Amino acid sequence: MITGAWISQAVYAAAKLEIADLIKDDVKGINELALATNTHAPYLYRLLRALSSVGIFTEIEPQKFALTEIGEYLRSDFPSSLRSLSIMLGDEWNWQSWGDIVQIIKTGKPALQHLYHVDNAFEYFQQNPVSGKIFNEAMTNSSKGIHSAIVEVYDFSNIANIVDVAGGCGGLIASILAKNQHMQGTLFDLPSVVYSAKTLLEKEGVADRCLTIGGDFFQTVPANGDAYILSQILHDWDDERCIHILKNIRQSIASNGKLLVVEAVIPPGDEAHFGKLLDLEMLIMYSGGRERTEAEFSHLFEVAGFRLNRILPTTSYVSMIEGVCI
Repeated sequence: MITGAWISQAVYAAAKLEIADLIKDDVKGINELALATNTHAPYLYRLLRALSSVGIFTEIEPQKFALTEIGEYLRSDFPSSLRSLSIMLGDEWNWQSWGDIVQIIKTGKPALQHLYHVDNAFEYFQQNPVSGKIFNEAMTNSSKGIHSAIVEVYDFSNIANIVDVAGGCGGLIASILAKNQHMQGTLFDLPSVVYSAKTLLEKEGVADRCLTIGGDFFQTVPANGDAYILSQILHDWDDERCIHILKNIRQSIASNGKLLVVEAVIPPGDEAHFGKLLDLEMLIMYSGGRERTEAEFSHLFEVAGFRLNRILPTTSYVSMIEGVCI
């Protein structure tokens, strides 16, 4: 556990150097890889040897490497690719922020506030667009498994019009609409974000059934949806701002509408759950960001005018949390 960061930083280096893309079709020797990546061959060999020892690459002949099944996820063109996520987590702003964890726990202030004088990652990305681009790619690619898990577990057949609030580039709503041909959808996010979503919606064949609307969910959300879905949005914010978002939805939702929240639900006690580690990432990166328990979600819903109706676990670490109007 203590040396886990060594592996993640080694994965970051391999992802940054695009090693998986270089050997996806054929075995390559270390000298050829070093030439292609402009690296020092003996040092590159030591990196790939270490990563082969944990199953990401395999040294099939002395100093010749191939890709393993796990290593496929470092390809840039692989479905649900984790290459961008590997780069994001190995980026300087991220590992420096984790290095500030003791200061964070002592002061209750996120690392980005202390190190970079911004309140959260979103402000940092506005000032550092290259890191922001990697973050967006990481979230889009790593969310594909979550989207498919949500579509499989939840029955959307009684919903005619769904609004995806802060739906990013449209991956989730595209998955929902593709499987539910009767539905219409609205993708709502910042204007610059929804503008870039149109290409994906067209590619997935749902653009004719999905409006794109730009705006700010702290101000208002599109009206009269039968269901409003937020996928890993509430965990970015403290309770006060979450309630503000949910109240805006409550004002806009149809009287018999459904509130659908996709988040990790933290189990009690010592039960292992990825959300408990993700919660530390939220603590470090966001002012007030956190993963929540069932009781904490129930409180947010109730204050905003909803009742938590049920929680549906998925094959991913997130659950579908369904609320109804009260």
